[in-house]
Amino acid sequence: MTLQKRTGKPNEPASDDYPKTRSHLAWNDFEIVLAVAVAGSLSGASRAMGVSHATVFRRLGEIEKRLGVTLFERSRTGYRPTPAGEELAETAKVMDQAALAAERKVAGRDLEPSGEIWATTTDSLLMGLLAPLFTEFRQHYPGIVVDVAVSNQLFNLTRREADVAIRPSNRPPENLIGRPLTTIGQAVYGHRSLGLTPGEPISALVDQPWIGAGPRLLDSKLDQWMDSNGLKPACVYRVDTLVGILSAIRSRMGLAVLPCYLADSDPDIVQLSDPIPELEFGLWFLMHPDLRGVVRIHALMDFLTEAIRAQKQRLAGPRLC
Repeated sequence: MTLQKRTGKPNEPASDDYPKTRSHLAWNDFEIVLAVAVAGSLSGASRAMGVSHATVFRRLGEIEKRLGVTLFERSRTGYRPTPAGEELAETAKVMDQAALAAERKVAGRDLEPSGEIWATTTDSLLMGLLAPLFTEFRQHYPGIVVDVAVSNQLFNLTRREADVAIRPSNRPPENLIGRPLTTIGQAVYGHRSLGLTPGEPISALVDQPWIGAGPRLLDSKLDQWMDSNGLKPACVYRVDTLVGILSAIRSRMGLAVLPCYLADSDPDIVQLSDPIPELEFGLWFLMHPDLRGVVRIHALMDFLTEAIRAQKQRLAGPRLC
């Protein structure tokens, strides 16, 4: 780029008024140059930018001083750009067009988020909580497709096995961005046909057959709770999904601990205890940090946050008295 230097006397030392090194131009500097070039006058540029004539005059002078070049030739008929001024004005046009295009693109995404979201969750959460919420989300955001992977294992979000996870956890991974949604309560349940009285102490239920969590369910707290209450010897069946445990209760296999949201909707299953404090767990919306600015991800997160927190009491589980 060829810049028109300000002229001075030969061998004249540089004035302290001029910077010895050039500073980078900011976007509003380019705006000033473009406005003056388009309007051909300071007054026209000031009207276009909504600032005073004096402000345009001062800022243009500062830009020329900083660059050490003359950007406009002044005359009674107005301001005419020098070659350097024309070059900066053309660059400013390109920048302005790019900024407008980016603004339109982002604004369009905000108005109509679209694309695909890979989500992972558990079978029990999908069946007992999320399936109707995903349906409602689809009605609000028809341009977003949610692809759900059901698993009791936490997919590796860092390796993009999934975009987001809706997971029960009391200690979510530190490398993920998380939003706590609510607290999930768990209680003891049994089939109505057993004729058991709700509210009896756990010690009175030791003689009943019990259903436990299989090792792949990764519920160590439940295992410890059953051990501390002497229920392990009474365990006659184990299964590695909560939906499988629910099915076993329906089949009159025995008693078991389940999340209240999963069991309370079944009229044949009776809640036999209050929610057990040491077995409650948090429900989290998790995503990789790189996805924090993706509009469709935030649309799902915000929607689920509001919808799930509205069911806070149900998810925490009812007390018997």
